[in-house]
Amino acid sequence: MSHRPDRRQICRVIARLGVFTIMLLGAGNSFARPNLTPLGPNIADRGSAYYHFTVRQFDSADGRRHYKVWTAIPDKAPPASGYPLLYLLDGNAAMDKLSDDLLRQLSAGTPPVLVAVGYQTDLPFDQLARTYDYTPAHWRDRQNRGGREGGGSAAFRQLLTQTIAPQVEKGLPIDAQRRGLWGHSYGGLLVLDSFLSAPSFNDYFAASPSVAQDDFVLLKRLGAVTKDEAKGRRLHLLEGDGDLPRPGEEHRPDALAAVRVAVAELSDNGVGVTWQLFPGLRHGEMFPASLRSALLQMAEVQ
Repeated sequence: MSHRPDRRQICRVIARLGVFTIMLLGAGNSFARPNLTPLGPNIADRGSAYYHFTVRQFDSADGRRHYKVWTAIPDKAPPASGYPLLYLLDGNAAMDKLSDDLLRQLSAGTPPVLVAVGYQTDLPFDQLARTYDYTPAHWRDRQNRGGREGGGSAAFRQLLTQTIAPQVEKGLPIDAQRRGLWGHSYGGLLVLDSFLSAPSFNDYFAASPSVAQDDFVLLKRLGAVTKDEAKGRRLHLLEGDGDLPRPGEEHRPDALAAVRVAVAELSDNGVGVTWQLFPGLRHGEMFPASLRSALLQMAEVQ
């Protein structure tokens, strides 16, 4: 029988993690600096023995952000219910991590249609655009590190669900009960925000979401979600523990504790939630590891 943490315990954990937030914002630690080496050809350029690809371009409503969206369609015939579907945030970097061996593994099960939502750049990440697109509305009134503007998740989600999705899914046999969204770091924040705000998907994969930089606002809200509110939706939280301090280092509160509390709250509320720990993996290493895990889960081969 699971133990439900009391509210005082939750408050103590969150309060301690507030100190961790300040440390993260001031220290400029390694996982805050992604690799921005220009990318070479990806699997769509090289070709696959198991999938075929289309590419589309979109613009934000205000004309300030420009998107490149890859759609990967299995060559294997769909089941009677249609293909599963998984949207991938940070699509440039996600496409760079896809290999034909991984697509072969997906094809051994029920391969999902993949929609990688990236930006019109040769870099793995468009830092200005993703900061705005992936962060929730309460970020509008503050300046992020580097002066990057935030708070545009609602506008991005509207573009994703009302413009991008209808176009990329048109004519494809999609299982309406198996639509997923995956994101890492700021993308993981967008996934949490979408789980709370938008019933457009069934499976929400939040990998190493930047909950500390969000002052734990979204994580606090998760614990109040009820079974009825989350009907038809499942949340998957994926975390590595490689960024925890080593013995002898200055003590830092364990950010994973807040995630565990949120998972316990959701589980006790009857909400479909899973938590997967990747021992030893650091923040950046969680990008490919969590992507692979989400893909295999959607294909039902893990």
